[in-house]
Amino acid sequence: MRTKQLRIPGPTPLPPQARQAAGRQMINHRGKEFTELYSRLEAKMKKFFQTKNDILFLTCSGTGGMEAAIVNLFSPGDMVIVASIGYFGDRFSKIAKDFGLSVTDIRKEDGQALMPEDITAAMKRTPDAKAVLLTHNETSTGVTNDLAKLAPVVKKMGKLLIVDAISSVPAIELKTDLWGADVVIAGSQKAFMAPPGLAVISVSPAAWEAHRYAKLPRHYFDFTEYRKFAEKKVTPATPAVSALLALDASTGMLLKRGLRNEFARHKKLAADFRKTAKKAGFTLFADEKFASSAVTSVMLPGELAGKTGDFITLLRDKYGIEVAPGQSALQGKIFRVGHMGFVTSKEMEQAAKALVKALRHFTSSIPPTI
Repeated sequence: MRTKQLRIPGPTPLPPQARQAAGRQMINHRGKEFTELYSRLEAKMKKFFQTKNDILFLTCSGTGGMEAAIVNLFSPGDMVIVASIGYFGDRFSKIAKDFGLSVTDIRKEDGQALMPEDITAAMKRTPDAKAVLLTHNETSTGVTNDLAKLAPVVKKMGKLLIVDAISSVPAIELKTDLWGADVVIAGSQKAFMAPPGLAVISVSPAAWEAHRYAKLPRHYFDFTEYRKFAEKKVTPATPAVSALLALDASTGMLLKRGLRNEFARHKKLAADFRKTAKKAGFTLFADEKFASSAVTSVMLPGELAGKTGDFITLLRDKYGIEVAPGQSALQGKIFRVGHMGFVTSKEMEQAAKALVKALRHFTSSIPPTI
């Protein structure tokens, strides 16, 4: 059966306006129409990031944005703390190590969030660390770190704060300036409802100061070049023009809805979906105190734990709902349901009901009223 709903943590389905914009004729990436597009997007992104800091547009995946943050702020051997709560936090650590940084790892149990004392303890072990790198919203586990509580601990110690917000902005509030985040990385293909291919990065004055002395090799990702070209409202190399056009369309929709309404909408989509899932006997993997508004991690009832792969396949082929499997150590143990971006309450209700129908193929213990 053809998939009717893409309910993975990204890329997310595109609204008609974004699809239409992405399919339009190409424009000159050094011309007036592009500079106007760039200016609009730059202003919009400052609203989404809640920042006055510089905004840079990189043509790459979110992982490219993570790499860009590392190579632009550090030198070989620099000490950093990487606080991970899942697969993508682990990736941040690996990138830092691949570029020769000295990394102190904090690794929370999957399904749990970081606590301020975790950061404090790590900084006591590594007082010379230049920065703390962490994930705001971890899609591999469905957990959101409480950045409002973590950031003050980092800033009190005078460290740079680098945040992977690839799957949070603009589904989950992130107050870049108020919380003191020095580099924030977002991705076009998540809650922004645009095609993959863009990393959007905010850079604080403190991050620019660190960049002045950073000696890691870089060329394509050099922030100096991006800032120089940004003054002319263009990018150093040919950008993903179609993705930028789509992003312009989708962000116009989001701002029209209102940021606070977007945060509330994602919370409600998550809460309603989880309510149905729990009634049917599914177990939520993430600690509910820190459960993400953008993605839910789910386990089958205990006696069906080994059937996760079969369940995902049945859900896709028979009911037209495509969800994501677990990653790394969680592969075969959980599945993940995205509820960010261009998705309605009705669609999430359909997805929840499809999960219940699929589960009935494996067990008869579901109450008939669900």
